[in-house]
Amino acid sequence: MSVDDVLNIDKVSQETGATITWQPILVVDDGNVVSDADKLSGYTVTAEVLGETKGPKINIMKYKNKTGYKKRQGHRQKHTQVRVTGIAAK
Repeated sequence: MSVDDVLNIDKVSQETGATITWQPILVVDDGNVVSDADKLSGYTVTAEVLGETKGPKINIMKYKNKTGYKKRQGHRQKHTQVRVTGIAAK
């Protein structure tokens, strides 16, 4: 991810326009890979909440032979769309 990327993440309870901050778990910069938790504690990622979206529809079918039993269930995961506003190192 980089600055100004728009991402869909699992739903968070923030209002549209709010700013959220989290810690990265892996940083790659010009071929240098940082995955050590002590070094990553100095990095923060900030993003602006753009709104809520829904993922693709998933259909679940259950069927049992010779009994007439069939059941259909659908699911759509809720996501939050965010725009990355900054990646900072302390």
